[in-house]
Amino acid sequence: MRNGSAGPSALISFGTEICGDPRLAAEREWLVTNGLGGYAMGTVSGAPSRSYHGLLIAAQAPPVERTLLVSQLQEAVAGDPGGCGPLQIVSFALEGTVPRWRFGWGETLLEKRIWMAQGANTTFVSYRLVRGGPLDLRLTACVQHRSPHGGERPELTLAPLARGVAVRPRAAAPFVLLSDRGHWCLEEPPLWVEGVPLAAEAERGLASTAEHLRAASLTVTLNDPHTGVTVVASTRRDVGTDGERALAQRRDHEEALLRCWETAQPALAPAAPAWIRQLVLAADAFVVERSMGGAPGDPLGASLIAGYPWFNDWGRDTMISLAGLTLVTGRCSSAERILRTYAARVSHGLIPNSFPDRADQLLDRRAYNTVDATLWFFQALVEHRQASGSDALVRELFPQLEAILDQHVTGTWFGIRMDPADGLLGAGEGETQLTWMDAKPRDRAITPRHGKPVEVNALWVNALRSMAGFSRLTGADPGRWQALADRAAAGFQRFWNPRMGCCFDVILGDQGCPDERLRPNQLLALSLPEPLLSREQAASVLALCGQRLLTRHGLRTLDPADPDYCGHYGGDAQRRDGAYHQGTVWAWWLGPFARAHFGLHGDAALALSFLEPMADHLGAAGLGSLSEIFDGDAPHAPRGCIAQAWSVAQVLAAWTAISGGTPTVPGR
Repeated sequence: MRNGSAGPSALISFGTEICGDPRLAAEREWLVTNGLGGYAMGTVSGAPSRSYHGLLIAAQAPPVERTLLVSQLQEAVAGDPGGCGPLQIVSFALEGTVPRWRFGWGETLLEKRIWMAQGANTTFVSYRLVRGGPLDLRLTACVQHRSPHGGERPELTLAPLARGVAVRPRAAAPFVLLSDRGHWCLEEPPLWVEGVPLAAEAERGLASTAEHLRAASLTVTLNDPHTGVTVVASTRRDVGTDGERALAQRRDHEEALLRCWETAQPALAPAAPAWIRQLVLAADAFVVERSMGGAPGDPLGASLIAGYPWFNDWGRDTMISLAGLTLVTGRCSSAERILRTYAARVSHGLIPNSFPDRADQLLDRRAYNTVDATLWFFQALVEHRQASGSDALVRELFPQLEAILDQHVTGTWFGIRMDPADGLLGAGEGETQLTWMDAKPRDRAITPRHGKPVEVNALWVNALRSMAGFSRLTGADPGRWQALADRAAAGFQRFWNPRMGCCFDVILGDQGCPDERLRPNQLLALSLPEPLLSREQAASVLALCGQRLLTRHGLRTLDPADPDYCGHYGGDAQRRDGAYHQGTVWAWWLGPFARAHFGLHGDAALALSFLEPMADHLGAAGLGSLSEIFDGDAPHAPRGCIAQAWSVAQVLAAWTAISGGTPTVPGR
């Protein structure tokens, strides 16, 4: 491959101060995606640290049935007097979403890039000589066929191809490794390499080693600068190997994303800081295709991956993230496809909260175990209508929306039902976890929150108000929905805790004691469109959450003074789940907090300052994206998913709303 053109300017770049330190380089992870749920992911150091690291994790039934196919492509210098020697990383940069390394070997400088083809389970790895030469480069391909979560050793058969190698798993479709030049040799015999250390998994109390099959090696001589080679890993045997063309297509895709955002935000985009532009690119990683019916050949819908590397698409996460990832970025058609996809799967008045890992598995009652996802669906519809300027989708779905709210009023699964006494929405039965605080190790609910959760009822009032507005659009009588909204808004005052000057987190009805624990959930009463507290109440809530819960990278889920507070998220699954919503910091709550602050005080610069620390975080963990969670205790180390949909979405949406909006005072 000949490719002397420089990539886009890099917001994130490191020299040997990071790349030369194995620990620091391993803490920073890159991610590239394909719009199907497939991805490639690894560390800056090149050494895998997770079961989920690999060059090709294909989504065999988009966006699920993810399968690790190619785990590594190991580089070495052939003909080194000491044998095949390793190349030393001297720098790393993220060009848009494309990771780029430079390796040094004596006076020789070699450049490497990794990216995926949009809409295909295909990964490209290109190498180009920047300085020096000749260089005899040897690349060894290590393959697998298992779930990225782990699995048994597969049975793999290797076969030579004219330009590479075919790998055929038993009872599964083959995949290929191809190159545009050089000579491939099968390993004789193929060797299973065991005991590959996975440090990040060891910290999580999971299997601490992995294995892969050394399948074949490619040797190519790079004689002078600008010469190179491209290796392609793909589920398609007829895939092209023109790396220069494929890289140009990836860059065209990213430029189109930015143009779409600039068109949607003409007043804001020209002066937007570089880190916001990076978030616009990061948003694309989560937008994926999903079959409308679940069977091959069914029409394609769309959805949003909740987080990489281990989450699928979830209803709650999708609706919380929809505006920031699609509407703010100018992708209204994607948002409409997503809303239709979930509307088509409504059951008993609920949208699904999760989908099976296999496309041929049917949804059952357990997939709908959420009280808030459907209420967020109404909020997403409101935001779609505002962004698109079209009433068509609301008109189309109106009968279904009426039926959904009717079932919430009269009662549906999981004890979800409006209390006629105060108009508020209650939910919960047994050990169900129905709110976003849904950790449940070994069938034990950590934060069951049965009763009437504060954020659920803020969403409930907003959904009822939205339905009244939708009724006016369609010519229907809004009176019933307006009356229900008025009753619920009045009933919301039951959440006020005058002793603490904030809202109860959950009220349990006339027979139960309210939950006084300080959590961020009440911020939705300030940041959603419908005002539910007086200005004085709103100011008190905001101040208390700012003093007790706010950190640089999000809000703690529990007051550090609470005896149940856990300031470190780590250890095995049970310990992690025990801390998940008991003090762990969640990045997505920065959005509601910053919006509420702007609404109350009207100072855009001050409100935006709560979001700005995320600019530094873009280079600290999942490069170019935002982490899911952080430790509650300083220094608030990043944890969980390295790229989380609602973290990116809520920060991006809040920045847009604050930068371009007139504050709406969150008080009655």
